[in-house]
Amino acid sequence: MHRAARIRRFTLGTAAAVLATGMLGACTSDGPADGGVRAAPEKSSAAPKPTPTPTPTPKALGAPQVPRHALTGYWQNFRNGAAIERLRDVSDAYDIIAVSFADLAGERGEVGFKLDTGGLGGYRVEEFKADIKAKQRAGKSVIISVGGEHGKVEVDDAGTAKRFADSVHELMTEYGFDGVDIDLENGGVSAEYMTRALKDLHGRVGPKLVVTMAPQTKDMQSTDSDYFRTALNIKDFLTVVNTQFYNSGSMKGCDGKVYQQGTVDFLTALACIQLENGLDPSQVGLGLPTNSGNKKAGYVEPEVVNKALDCLTRGTGCGTFKPARTYPGLRGAMAWSTNWDAKGGNAWSKAVGAHVRSLP
Repeated sequence: MHRAARIRRFTLGTAAAVLATGMLGACTSDGPADGGVRAAPEKSSAAPKPTPTPTPTPKALGAPQVPRHALTGYWQNFRNGAAIERLRDVSDAYDIIAVSFADLAGERGEVGFKLDTGGLGGYRVEEFKADIKAKQRAGKSVIISVGGEHGKVEVDDAGTAKRFADSVHELMTEYGFDGVDIDLENGGVSAEYMTRALKDLHGRVGPKLVVTMAPQTKDMQSTDSDYFRTALNIKDFLTVVNTQFYNSGSMKGCDGKVYQQGTVDFLTALACIQLENGLDPSQVGLGLPTNSGNKKAGYVEPEVVNKALDCLTRGTGCGTFKPARTYPGLRGAMAWSTNWDAKGGNAWSKAVGAHVRSLP
């Protein structure tokens, strides 16, 4: 892909004093201690004040098992200089783990996945499946990501939509994946037919299906794009769109001004386009690389990411661009990749993951 959450009580001292003075006996006797007549209590004409009902925290859209604020990470099923890790070794900071990648297998629209056992140092399929279950027991969602930088999957007619839904469902059944991530970077998304495929899949799996998307920045500049329209079409069950805010140079923000990647303004002004054009805040995440040696491609230091998260959710930490309103329900952030993060000692996910969990 990506290159490169009253009961009053006596203290012991008070209880001892009460027993010593006979107060408890006086309170439980049939009449006053002096034998007099107890006056009837006066009735108040004032209506009792209702107990205020606490305002519930709004729930995020999408799969109910995903936390309100979540960190997504892509796990690499290949070698490219990043750390080689088993799925079990992925940092606990990640709430959604996207296994990368499934790609074209057979007819157009049909996807397949094969674990790179050799490239991953003898990682066996049985271990991989066990690791998926272990992550799920720990409260994580593990999904299959389709496509990537070199992906060849196309979903652009009824046949490809059917084959896509069938084959993704087969992978979910075989490996136990919780859902699917759409990361088609080579024109493989047709809003009409990708919508049909994902609705088909949702109909089979139900509300716990996790659906994420990782469009390039250019694909989320306008609601006219197929990616953006697909996201809006499945808004009733879409989990999150983690736009790749890198490998893009400069882009226009929601105020029409141009911003350079790698800055707080770039992240906030471009996320604003999605936030103000139909997606629920819970369906918007900030996608960023974790390879600190890839600054030219848009690597962003954790503190910059955290400032952008604060700007969007709290209205603090903004740069020159400040949104007209805040979006406390913002889902969180995404990392490419868990492997590059691991190579850096998981410093990125420790910093950003902790901040994501502190969001309002």
